[in-house]
Amino acid sequence: MKTNVGKVDKIARIVIGLALIVLALAGVIGVWGWIGILPLATGLLGVCPAYKLLGINTCKSEK
Repeated sequence: MKTNVGKVDKIARIVIGLALIVLALAGVIGVWGWIGILPLATGLLGVCPAYKLLGINTCKSEK
């Protein structure tokens, strides 16, 4: 799979994903916090299926 998530996007996804998971583990936001697994996974893998469907690419252009 070709990466379509840029560096800043990756960092934001990882931070948000981890924050949601930590809040879920602490019992602050309940089970909905486990949705943080999605941004964490897409941030670590560098591939977002929704971006692919919408034709979005936040990676720098390769020349």
